[in-house]
Amino acid sequence: MANVTVIGAQWGDEGKGKIVDWLSNRADVVVRFQGGHNAGHTLVVDGKVYKLSLLPSGVVQGKLSVIGNGVVVDPWHLLEEIAKLGEQGVAIGPDLLVLADNACLILPLHRDLDQAREAAATNKIGTTGRGIGPAYEDKVGRRAIRVADLADREALEAKIDRLLAHHGPLRRGLGLPEADGAALLAELEAMAPQILRYARPAWLLLDEIVKSGRRVLFEGAQGALLDIDHGTYPYVTSSNTVSGQAAAGSGLGPRGVGYVLGIVKAYTTRVGEGPFPAELFDEVGQHLGAVGKEFGTVTGRSRRCGWFDAALVRQSVALNGIAGIALTKLDVLDGLKTLKICTGYRLGGEAIGYLPAGLKAQAALVPVYEEMEGWSESTQGARSWKDLPAQAVKYVRRVEELIGAPVALLSTSPERDDTIMMRDPFQD
Repeated sequence: MANVTVIGAQWGDEGKGKIVDWLSNRADVVVRFQGGHNAGHTLVVDGKVYKLSLLPSGVVQGKLSVIGNGVVVDPWHLLEEIAKLGEQGVAIGPDLLVLADNACLILPLHRDLDQAREAAATNKIGTTGRGIGPAYEDKVGRRAIRVADLADREALEAKIDRLLAHHGPLRRGLGLPEADGAALLAELEAMAPQILRYARPAWLLLDEIVKSGRRVLFEGAQGALLDIDHGTYPYVTSSNTVSGQAAAGSGLGPRGVGYVLGIVKAYTTRVGEGPFPAELFDEVGQHLGAVGKEFGTVTGRSRRCGWFDAALVRQSVALNGIAGIALTKLDVLDGLKTLKICTGYRLGGEAIGYLPAGLKAQAALVPVYEEMEGWSESTQGARSWKDLPAQAVKYVRRVEELIGAPVALLSTSPERDDTIMMRDPFQD
């Protein structure tokens, strides 16, 4: 039985939450391996809506859930999210949630810096302003505070001093007041017992789990095209979002990644700034946004919408080693007479089949489309292949051909059970 790694194959917001929740039935453990609480996942279970930003989706299923070392953790938000789920009837204790003791923390000063930079920028990145980027900066700068530091007051105090020595000049340059180190130390000491009850060496736990033959489901955040190395830089997130990060961000090792399932929306969306070759500015784009309810889970921001971009997803298939995809939101295309798929681009009169690294080149791309006949019947709630209209089947098959990967799962609504399984990722 293989482990499964779920990643977004576009710019995020592909519906990973529902797919991870659905696959959790077949997994023993669910692991978050990168990002922070800028990653919004909405789950709909028996009509009840759960909105998660930091907690792995498996907690709703009662599955052991691990926040890996690759995640940057806002401890205040984590406790708030645990409390909110508790109010919805999901009790979370150390038997259900494990927090890697070597994960780095997001502090209020990170949030301050994130928001001040975005406000002052002329070319905005479109961050969520939650401090994720600055927290990763401190991590790679070797000055971050980690979960385990909460158990050592002497080390914590010294680390705060070092952190403030770095942030002081930055804050002054942005017109922010000096950070209060004593107040921060007091806040962290006060919450330490609540956070440390979840802290463990996650890598050791996962090694034991895999050796015992249990299944691990890795849950990615954002999308591959927001990867700090492989995405539309600089309009990207601050972590590696590709499947290889599942190994580094959990400590399990490359062999543990297993079957890579790419989540792909039946059209394309993007939130925030950055290039988007297949973006629509007409009534079709407005239709996709309205019917697809394209608003960010975390920020509430409207998402930009466009036709399905096969060239982008083909690139994601290669970058992530995707074995199969879960195609989501097919029902949003119901009723459109004509559908278009971007198969590649023109750049200065030359045909190109991938997204180039240069920002100027990305902005100059002209999409090349092929048209397909749409369908008038509803696909919403379909639970078997034979329930789909013939044209919808043709659309799915054409997507498979263009991206070079088969559809393993097909989602036809936000509801957990409205899912058609062509192949079980855990069996491949």
